[in-house]
Amino acid sequence: MTRKSRLLAGGGVVVVAGLIAAFLLMWRPAIAPVTPPAGSSFDAQTRLAGARAVALGDCIVCHTAKGGKPFAGGLPLATPFGTIYATNITPDADTGIGNWSLEAFTRAVRYGVARDGHLLYPAFPYIHFTRMSDNDISAAYAYLMTREPVNATAPANKLIFPLNFRPLLAFWNVLFLHPGAQQPDTSKDAEWNRGKLLVDGLGHCASCHSPLNAIGGEKSGHAFDGGVVDGWEAPALNALGAAPKAWSKEQLVTYLRTGRASEHGAAAGPMLPVTRDLATVPVEDVQAIATYLLSIQKPQAAAAALATDTGAHAAVAASPDAQRGALLFAASCAQCHGPNAPMQSIGERPTLAFSTAVNAASPRNAIQMMLSGNGWHGEDSMNYMPAFSQIYDDQQIADLASYIRTAYSQRGPWSDVPALAAKVRKENHAR
Repeated sequence: MTRKSRLLAGGGVVVVAGLIAAFLLMWRPAIAPVTPPAGSSFDAQTRLAGARAVALGDCIVCHTAKGGKPFAGGLPLATPFGTIYATNITPDADTGIGNWSLEAFTRAVRYGVARDGHLLYPAFPYIHFTRMSDNDISAAYAYLMTREPVNATAPANKLIFPLNFRPLLAFWNVLFLHPGAQQPDTSKDAEWNRGKLLVDGLGHCASCHSPLNAIGGEKSGHAFDGGVVDGWEAPALNALGAAPKAWSKEQLVTYLRTGRASEHGAAAGPMLPVTRDLATVPVEDVQAIATYLLSIQKPQAAAAALATDTGAHAAVAASPDAQRGALLFAASCAQCHGPNAPMQSIGERPTLAFSTAVNAASPRNAIQMMLSGNGWHGEDSMNYMPAFSQIYDDQQIADLASYIRTAYSQRGPWSDVPALAAKVRKENHAR
């Protein structure tokens, strides 16, 4: 045998071995379908516990399309690799999970494998849900199986090649899926351990509040350093002490349950529906989450925090963009956000000087708030803000952002604001 033929033969063996390894990694057997269980087979207490688990997992937000039926899927989830459409998790036997057994449901939650054996995309946060207890999983199953069945098929995913080839997920799982119960830290109290389990498990907070690496996994060593979700910045959860006024536990609990916090601002974008879900769970759960989050603060972030005045600065930089922004602010924003606005004294809106968006390193969230606003939610109008995307162009939005940064924050000016305003508007139109 010649050297060339030996090399070819050896290469062939490597390829075949790789294919066999890939097959073994990706292959999962189907679990037999079942007749959809009757709602009466689940007791009221289990369903109630399931409502808590589903709310903590934020399931309805991701699995409900705009204007669609609850849990019926179809919501487009934008990722750096394309669009994934959330699946139907109602008990419809044809298009949902009605013919899934508890065994099949548990496997999907813990290992990201559908009933028929295909691998699920990690937009479904099974790498965190894998830490859920058996009781929480069975309770969530009971709750979902007693929802209204909806016959609805999600659109096909639109992912770039080769990421649209599901078997590659087997290799991704080797890197990022680490099944197994989370062991308590005996040096910490019960509330801290409860909070850690909720944050790392059901709450899957790191999924949004951590940066992603090149293949869509959470970047190692950077948990809770902040991320970008649906065009909004998910701020760093380990830098709450670096806010103009450090978060207290009471403020954080109030924010997580109501979407508002004194001296910090209001929830918007993807975080707003999370707070609406957390309002339905036992307050002890949210208190535990707050306890854990406040325990992971980075000292260097707190040391870098800058003192911020309680009102607008007396002197505003005379840059042309800030001057133009001042005029726009007086016309459209001062009624609610000006120093003497009734909304601050009567409506309990905090000054913009404490706003997370205004004091952030990037103007992205400030721009998003001006472009997208915060929709009206009936009687709960406290978070309402009109959208200005149809009123102001990109330069005007940038001028407004530059003004509020200069007028209300002690931190340095943002750079390239007009370019980011145009980028954010384009991203919003693409969704």
